[in-house]
Amino acid sequence: MTAAGFSAAAPEAALDALFVAFASGGLPLPTDGRALFLRARAGVRLRELAQPGWLCEQSFLPFADELARCGLRVGEAGEGETFPLVLLLPPRQRDEARALFTRALDHLAPGGTLVASMPNAEGAKSSEADLKRLAGAVGSLSKHHCRVFWTTPRPGAIDRALQDAWRALDAPRETAEGWWSRPGLFAWDRVDRASALLAEHFPEDLHGRMADLGAGYGYLSTQLIERCPRLAALDLYEAEGRALEPLHRNVANAVAKSGHGLHMNVHWHDVTRGLLDRYDVIVSNPPFHLGRADLPELGRAFITSAADALTSQGRLLIVANRHLPYEDLLAARFAEVRQLALQDGFKVIEARSLRA
Repeated sequence: MTAAGFSAAAPEAALDALFVAFASGGLPLPTDGRALFLRARAGVRLRELAQPGWLCEQSFLPFADELARCGLRVGEAGEGETFPLVLLLPPRQRDEARALFTRALDHLAPGGTLVASMPNAEGAKSSEADLKRLAGAVGSLSKHHCRVFWTTPRPGAIDRALQDAWRALDAPRETAEGWWSRPGLFAWDRVDRASALLAEHFPEDLHGRMADLGAGYGYLSTQLIERCPRLAALDLYEAEGRALEPLHRNVANAVAKSGHGLHMNVHWHDVTRGLLDRYDVIVSNPPFHLGRADLPELGRAFITSAADALTSQGRLLIVANRHLPYEDLLAARFAEVRQLALQDGFKVIEARSLRA
């Protein structure tokens, strides 16, 4: 078994609902064929309606790659670039969503329309109210258990002071515990208990070239730097582009505090498609869900990529929720698999000595 990538189902309900307002004739598509789609996801309706002048932004690399494979143009809008139509799938985290509304309005041409779609169960009414506070009158409809809401701001209707305040909500910030992070990242405002448990059980003899898979804002990497004096080099893999700036800051602080030089690379990379080098040690708190759906196959894809990238006597250290079924795969790939801890609903597992 080798790493071959992982694809999650697109949020078809939110995408279908997003385009209902256009299909019913209530909102026109731009005559110049230009639109910006923030937090875009690939889907049937998008592929049907998108024109060459549409630009899709997506910071999560697997989703960005999926958009590109569908033939859609993926990138970032330039500073000051505006569009007659801006589409948006707001995130559930409210500070992150508010900052994204301000960015959408920054790229909205005068007289243009911003259209958002969000599942009802993820705070759609609250987000609609936020957009109304920010931009004035909002239209809306409900479809497929989602809420679609839109605005064509009148001149002077946008609350610029509120826009400036909400724009700052997405900036990397120091948490109460002293970590650089930003809203919307995994466990963004705290140290995740599972990751802390894994770090507490790092064996004292870890050494050589190491990697952290799904590094987030960098907690596990900083613990490797702090706890493993025989660490020779460190690669950090993270698929969410919004995590990279706080990740760089946290590991740079840890290296400076450690007092010794360290060769280190940070990769914006989809771990499920394989790693870029070979390693003596790999650590991970692998993700097992996208949105609210449990996807243990995502965690198994991380394990497969790790096994493919380890040296013959390499070691894999992971933490997972107690119920997740990883042991059979680990036993198939490694000669030695042992549980280092079972606590607070989590298990810490060490696997070593790859099978031929």
